[in-house]
Amino acid sequence: MTQKARLELPKPRRPDGHKGTYGKVLVVAGSVSMPGAAVLVGNGALRGGAGLVTIATPRSALPMIAPSVTCATFLPLPETSQGSLSLAARARILEQAERSDAVVLGPGLGTAPATVRLVRRLAATLKRPLVLDADGLNAIADDPDCVARRSSPTLMTPHPGELSRLDGLPVPEGAADRKRRAEAAAERFQAIICLKGHRTVVTDGRRTYINPTGNPGLGTGGSGDVLSGLLGALLSQFESPLQAAIFGVHVHGKAGDLAADCNGQIAMIATDLFDTLGPAITLTIGQR
Repeated sequence: MTQKARLELPKPRRPDGHKGTYGKVLVVAGSVSMPGAAVLVGNGALRGGAGLVTIATPRSALPMIAPSVTCATFLPLPETSQGSLSLAARARILEQAERSDAVVLGPGLGTAPATVRLVRRLAATLKRPLVLDADGLNAIADDPDCVARRSSPTLMTPHPGELSRLDGLPVPEGAADRKRRAEAAAERFQAIICLKGHRTVVTDGRRTYINPTGNPGLGTGGSGDVLSGLLGALLSQFESPLQAAIFGVHVHGKAGDLAADCNGQIAMIATDLFDTLGPAITLTIGQR
């Protein structure tokens, strides 16, 4: 394992802490065709220790999402005819972001033209630490350098195909190529890159961490959504965005290892991580 950035731990919880102490996360995710993405991100953020999680989602998708994220609050928003967020949602998202410590943008939003325009504008202008994932990355693929102009930290979580769309190069192959491409993307986009896959690469372009945890069972739909929610929670709690990313990726992989112990790699599904994130965090803290 190549590791240039060390694994730091979250601060212990104070005896007088309350839900406003541990981070307020805004999740902009989901659509009528992909409501599960918002469920996975929202629960990932809650299991990551966020004190308050608000899910901003199309109004008609809310009944499919809310029963499965009972500890979150919700912001039902205007939508397109396809049941995805419309441009009219922008003002309310920006207003809610001002009251949040971190924002997760992208999972399950879809690719309707109005939604893509909305996401591009949000990615470039949100003034809060941002986790950009899935359809959030797809939306900026024509102008990925827009995130380099952001004034707040940006954490991008591409899989190899998404990285290829962002940097315009072939899909990275092999450990050395993955590391090199992730570091170059981090430098170009002035962001922290979590290049997902076997031995996920976490880098700010100067310091790089190759994650040792995880297994092929995590190669299932939705596991990345849980990761983006977890990262949003940690981004709202850690002083260092890079350390939030390193800890989150490590714990997510550990949770996958614990889930595989229970269900096996073949049968593992993303919601299994809801039950193993807590033990994974506890084990990781206890091991240091």
